[in-house]
Order: sequence, then structure tokens, then C-alpha cells
Amino acid sequence: MRMEAAAAQITAAGRRLDALGWVPATAGNFSVRLDARRLAVTVSGRHKGFLTTEDVMVVDLDGVAENPAQRSSAETLLHCGIYRRFPEAGAVLHGHSIANTVLSRAAGDSLVLAGYELLKVFPGLPTHEAEVAVPVVPNDQDIGRMQRGLDALWDGMGTIPPGYLIRGHGSYVWAPDMPMALARMEGLEFMLRCELEEQRWALEERNLR
Repeated sequence: MRMEAAAAQITAAGRRLDALGWVPATAGNFSVRLDARRLAVTVSGRHKGFLTTEDVMVVDLDGVAENPAQRSSAETLLHCGIYRRFPEAGAVLHGHSIANTVLSRAAGDSLVLAGYELLKVFPGLPTHEAEVAVPVVPNDQDIGRMQRGLDALWDGMGTIPPGYLIRGHGSYVWAPDMPMALARMEGLEFMLRCELEEQRWALEERNLR
């Protein structure tokens, strides 16, 4: 993909996710694969709702900037890890919603989503009569170590869902292209919001007894 097209997709994604409240302040980061060895990714410290094409830079699959004067988020290495592991991945989104932050703090090693119509945003699930165990991984300021933990996790999994949660931090999703990545992010976040609402209702019912 040409850099101009990738930057346009990334800035549009920023406006979309900002409107939904999933990238507050300067949180979140997005990327698009340019070719086998390079990706376009958001620079560090920008509000994603106000991105311009100047806020998108190029790095290689090791996270090394093509222009040394630009700096990407440290979490760029997590994007690189996805592109290295999954050749079909063409776009990666990372967001920080209230639902994914709260639920991941209380979850175990995974958060199971079952019976939702929107499970169809995940590959191989044509109906709602299915479930997906979304991995929940520990937050770690050492991003390289976090990525090594993800690689070990994926090595031990049979079916790998195209997304995971970082405990108390946010969600990652990926897809062959940006439109599908946005659909997966929206589908995942809808289901997480439903889970959070169900927990709230259950707590209110217990308090009323």
C-alpha cells in the first residue's frame, strides 16, 4: 500500500475511534502494513481524534524508524509482533475503552464471549452459536518482554483470535485491512460493553435483595 493511502486510513480511523470514546487524550495507536518489511504507524503523543497525515510515520518490522527524527509509541513493537506473526494482518488498532479497561482488570487469563451475534466479526464464526476466549495478558512497561510473552502464548494456542486485552490497559485487534480491523474493534467493544452492563445489572439485583 502507498504511504499516502495508509496515512489517510489511519487518520480516518482516529476520528472514528475518538468519536466512540475509545482513544481518550493521547491514548491508542494504529498501523497499516505497507509491504513485507514496513508499516505506517501513528507517531507518539498525538490525540488520535486530531491526527493529520504528518502524524503518521514509517517503521520496519523491528520498530526502527525510517526517519530518525520521528518517534513512534513504544507499543509499536506490539504492532510489529502482530505483523511478523500473522502475514495476513494488514491493519492493527489499539484502543482504551472503559469496558476493556475495567473487564480486563478483573479477568483471568482470558475473557470468554459467547452467544453474541457480533462474534461473526471473528474469522470462522458464521453464527452467534459459538464462543471466543479473548486472551488477557499482563501489562508491562518492557514492551519487548511483553511481546515475547505474547509469542509464547500464541505458540501454545490452537486457534488464535485476532485480538487480545492488556490487563487494565486496552485492547488490540488486527485484520487483513483497515475496514475489517475497525469492524472487529467495534464488534469486540460492543460485546465487552454488554458484559460490563450485565455485571452492573447483576450487582444491582444483589443489592436490592
